[in-house]
Amino acid sequence: MYATMRAIGKHIVVTPLHEEVKTSSGLVMDGDEMRYHRAEVVVAGSDVIGVHPGEVIYFDKHSGHTARIDDVTYTVILERDVVVCV
Repeated sequence: MYATMRAIGKHIVVTPLHEEVKTSSGLVMDGDEMRYHRAEVVVAGSDVIGVHPGEVIYFDKHSGHTARIDDVTYTVILERDVVVCV
């Protein structure tokens, strides 16, 4: 499925992962309220270092844009927007 999709340069294509966060008091917060979003890397550009397909990353929620490819919605971000690889 991903064989025909390539990211160019420092771009990374990800699929967002839904996340619920539970506070110490038991309040459940939706992941949209968090500063960083969690996603799985689908494909990384040829100039990206340290981020590989299949890894889970956290990136700034204000970065990137969405792209619809073969009826699937992806988020495209830059390498500099990644803050953590898990």
